Amino acid sequence: MPNPDLFIKQMQIGPMENFVYFIGSRSKKECAVVDCAWDAPAILKAAEDEGYKITNALVSHYHYDHTNALPELLKKLDIPVYVNKEEVPWMKGLAASNTRAVTSGDKLKIGDVEIRFIHTPGHTPGSHCFHVEDNLVSGDTLFINACGRTDLPGGDPAQLYESLGKLKKLDEKTVLYPGHNYAAQPTSTIGDEKHNNPFMQFASLDQFLNVFRR
Repeated sequence: MPNPDLFIKQMQIGPMENFVYFIGSRSKKECAVVDCAWDAPAILKAAEDEGYKITNALVSHYHYDHTNALPELLKKLDIPVYVNKEEVPWMKGLAASNTRAVTSGDKLKIGDVEIRFIHTPGHTPGSHCFHVEDNLVSGDTLFINACGRTDLPGGDPAQLYESLGKLKKLDEKTVLYPGHNYAAQPTSTIGDEKHNNPFMQFASLDQFLNVFRR
């Protein structure tokens, strides 16, 4: 049964079709902002318009297009920023006082809403996804009918294969919220991706790696 306290808002912001998210508690009117990028004033206004207070920031991975509005946001809000421990060395300019290093399986609770961190390296060493009830905010690990690239610093296709395998084990009804608006629709499900996403169809690591060697 859906959690009536759960609040999720998806917003497309910036020139690279990034999705920024709010995940929070309807009863407490508090939320975390996921991948604060491109336009901190617009993000702050969106929270204000919804009547929510931003109390945490979550970073799916260190890339500029997912973090470039975070410094400006932190000038306005002195809040903790949750980053996978493997990603901390790649984060530039994030004060230690704001940094909360987490690992796979750690949880953050906002009201009656529990966010579980799933480490999914491959796109970057510390990429992680946010599992909330029957929803998954996947950053650049898993897209609709695609997956994250591995040719940037810290990328590793073998790790990405293992990470996609981890996500395939989630309930097929889990709603997928990707990091970019790269498809005809803004959301999918794990079941749809298991059956339709070509990057989740490979039976072996060697088959998967052959695609990245081309």
